[in-house]
Amino acid sequence: MRGKRTYSPRQEEPYRVNSKIRAREVRVVGDYVEGGNAVMPTDQAIALAEENGLDLVEISPSASPPVCKVIDYAKFKYEQKKKQKEIKSNAAKTVVKEIRFGPNTDDHDFDFKLKHAINFLKDGAKVKAYVHFVGRTIVFKERGEMLLLRFAQALEDYGQVEQLPKMEGKRMNIFVAPKQSKK
Repeated sequence: MRGKRTYSPRQEEPYRVNSKIRAREVRVVGDYVEGGNAVMPTDQAIALAEENGLDLVEISPSASPPVCKVIDYAKFKYEQKKKQKEIKSNAAKTVVKEIRFGPNTDDHDFDFKLKHAINFLKDGAKVKAYVHFVGRTIVFKERGEMLLLRFAQALEDYGQVEQLPKMEGKRMNIFVAPKQSKK
C-alpha cells in the first residue's frame, strides 16, 4: 500500500501574461510599437503580441495605464531568474567569529586572542568577543566591561565597534566589524 502524495501548491506567476491582464487599456512599450510606446486596448495589444508569435507581459501593473511589453515570456522568466541568481551570488556572506574571555583573563591570553581577532578582521569576518561569567564571577561585571573596551580599543585600526559591551544573561558581548577598504 502506497502512502498519500502531497503536492505543494503551484507557485503563482509574478507577472500577468496575455489574457490574465485585467486592465481595459495598457501602455505597450518595446520594439513592436511605433514610437517606442503606445496606449491601446488590451485585446488589441494581445493580438499584436500573437501576430509576432510572442506574449504580452504586464511589467508595471501599478502604473496608469499598466505598462506591458511584447516579449517571449519563457525567455523573460529565464533572464529574471538568472539576474536573481547573480544578485544572490554577489551578496556578501558575513562570517562571525567568536572569541571568549573570562573576567580574569591574563595579559598574555588577551594578546594571543587579540592576534586572532586581527586576523579574522583582516579576512573580512566579524568578531563577537564575549566575557563569560561563571558562578560567582558575575560580581566582576565592570572588570569584564573594561576588558572588552580595551579589546575594542586595540582593534580600532582593523575594525569598528558595531555594538558596545552589553550584558545578555551570563555573557557580556561586543561586536566588531572589519573596516571597509576604500577602492
